[in-house]
Amino acid sequence: MRERFIRLSVFLLCLTPFSILLWQAVFGGLGPDPAKTLMLQTGEWSLRLLAITLLVSPLRQWTGQAWIMRLRRMLGLYAFFYACVHLLAFGHFYLGWSGAILLEELAERPYITVGFAAWVLLLPLAFTSTRGWQRRLRRNWQRLHRLIYPAAVLACLHLMWQARSDLGEALFYIGVVALLLAWRVRRGWPQVTKV
Repeated sequence: MRERFIRLSVFLLCLTPFSILLWQAVFGGLGPDPAKTLMLQTGEWSLRLLAITLLVSPLRQWTGQAWIMRLRRMLGLYAFFYACVHLLAFGHFYLGWSGAILLEELAERPYITVGFAAWVLLLPLAFTSTRGWQRRLRRNWQRLHRLIYPAAVLACLHLMWQARSDLGEALFYIGVVALLLAWRVRRGWPQVTKV
């Protein structure tokens, strides 16, 4: 019962930022540049949830609470959800759904290239997140889901490259992700089987 309550609470907490953004969009609360606000907020929430997803395994080891691992899929899917909203907002507001402009932006702006690459790496993780895919892929499922590590690194680079002068927030996320990856390296890379 307690676990179910925690899972529901985490689900609602993850949904809250999107609900607030939706409310602000409907009632004109996104500020003078709504597109920029939507892009920044969804991008940051995707990165935050990626970091929290990476934190699940250390938390399980530190607390000895195995049920914490059952939150990981939900957190990862929410990270992907916010990344998708981020990408859709970019496609709508900045590209006007033009494939030609997208190719031009990918070629000329490295931060867009690495951001798009991070989303591409998350795509198969979201697609294969079910227990059915876990059974089908067996050990390959664990190998595939290690793609979250380079995806998180690329997401940090995406934020850092577009931050330009104010690097404080980007450096904070880079530090958090670096610590979480270092924890895994310290445990021994061949033994890492969990995201």
